[in-house]
Amino acid sequence: MGLGEDGPDGLPPASRAALEAAEIVMGPPRHLGLLPDLDAERVEWPVPFADGLEKLRALRGRPVAVLASGDPFWFGAGSVIAQDFAPGEWRAFPAPSVFSLAAAHLGWRLERTPCLGLHATPFGQLRPHLAPGARALVLLRDGAAVRDLAAWLTGLDFGETGIWVMEALGGPRERVRNAKAAEYDLTDVAHPVCVGLKVAGTGAPIPACGGWPDDLFDHDGQITKRPVRALTLSALAPRPGEHLWDIGAGSGSISIEWLACHPSMHATAVEADPARADRIRTNAAALGVDRLRVVEGRAPEVLDGLDPPQAVFIGGGLSEALLSDLWARLGSGTRVVANAVTLESEALLAAWQAAQGGSLLRVELAEAQPLGTRRGWRTAYPVVQWSAVR
Repeated sequence: MGLGEDGPDGLPPASRAALEAAEIVMGPPRHLGLLPDLDAERVEWPVPFADGLEKLRALRGRPVAVLASGDPFWFGAGSVIAQDFAPGEWRAFPAPSVFSLAAAHLGWRLERTPCLGLHATPFGQLRPHLAPGARALVLLRDGAAVRDLAAWLTGLDFGETGIWVMEALGGPRERVRNAKAAEYDLTDVAHPVCVGLKVAGTGAPIPACGGWPDDLFDHDGQITKRPVRALTLSALAPRPGEHLWDIGAGSGSISIEWLACHPSMHATAVEADPARADRIRTNAAALGVDRLRVVEGRAPEVLDGLDPPQAVFIGGGLSEALLSDLWARLGSGTRVVANAVTLESEALLAAWQAAQGGSLLRVELAEAQPLGTRRGWRTAYPVVQWSAVR
């Protein structure tokens, strides 16, 4: 059941009745400390969390009350516990979530405010939401994490961001303070803590469309450049819930932008160079998609055992052997996009397009550059792109 910071006094009658009828009450020490005298046995939920699930399963059939903060099904333990028990074995009694309490305090429209739980995930999860005027509500593990978040925002040139530090909302210890990220100096912030952010500063927002600026990615030159990346993502046609194989991933730019399209997307980046594989992981964490899976090795050898994709991009390592393996391995309906720069790779894609169909696109780009005292066009190598459906 969801328990507010004021303990059981704020619970509705049905929740209080369930708590009083329990033989065992499980929860973290902070929650157990909020309870009045009860006949029930008190059991601290251990760390790591999975050990508590094992204890709870062992108590199956007995009346057990599990305490959680606010709404257990919003960044809480509810969904994790419920998946281990049949619907008739459990009942939830949610309390107002900390996000609801925070929005009510700040007067922010909750349906238009991103809500993130960053207890144990990189601050990069917040990166796609950083744009002047944007707002967000964020849960953090402790007061030190608020200081770290302020420093992270300042380092990205969003130091003008307003931070509302909200401690123990809804209870007697409730406290709300405000500061700018660049001027943050609070040293006594107590858990549980939620922060409200009103973004401001000169930092670079991430575009909401495909084709992000190249300088958002750390790379060694092995990157699908912005205009070609936008065309490639359009050809891959991302759809919610789908999985991408990004073969020869380089900097990971294609798979990172794929994942940014929707939170339900999945991607596996395949990269043979260990340094580039590490760089992909760093880019993914910094840009808010640390769920990207990175597989080190050469395709097709490392493809065995991977979850099947709905789309495949070949940005490096293109060969007859790779295409033949993919065509035998992939399921019907899988979308395949391959880019080529060399004459040999162009010829290979032309042959496969003639045999398997799909579309063949030749992209030629030129950029204005200084030419003496004037300007001229500097032409990049043309890129040939083959798009097909298996």
